Amino acid sequence: MTLPGARGAALVEWISGLSLGQVGDAPGGDPETAAAETAEFARMAVEHSAFEPAEPLGSPRGGTTGPAAPAAPAAPAAPSGPADTAKGLPVEDVIVVTRTGYHLLRFVEAPFDGGVFLHLWLDREHANLALAMMRVRDLAERLVLA
Repeated sequence: MTLPGARGAALVEWISGLSLGQVGDAPGGDPETAAAETAEFARMAVEHSAFEPAEPLGSPRGGTTGPAAPAAPAAPAAPSGPADTAKGLPVEDVIVVTRTGYHLLRFVEAPFDGGVFLHLWLDREHANLALAMMRVRDLAERLVLA
């Protein structure tokens, strides 16, 4: 895959922080350290309730006016198609913008416990973030993990 501004990419198991493969440069120069640090960040995004999906509009609380009764904790929704996140996780993508680059994390469905994500590192001056997001989403949907 050729992508303008791409500096490097990795496939990372987000529970252990193990890099399953990488191409190009790694942030900080060490691919294993970058994978472990990025996995820690990805776990935080997935595990914190602040990023839970909002209730659907058709739910009893959705679209109502006035005070609402407290809701019971909702179980994670099961994925309904390839565009959904891995194993019903509340987060699809995480984007970090730095002074010189973009870091795009895309969660991928895996057939084993835990999960993986694609980490794409882009040069901010030469990259098109919207194009990168579309390409990574398409790549993640075609990726086969066994």
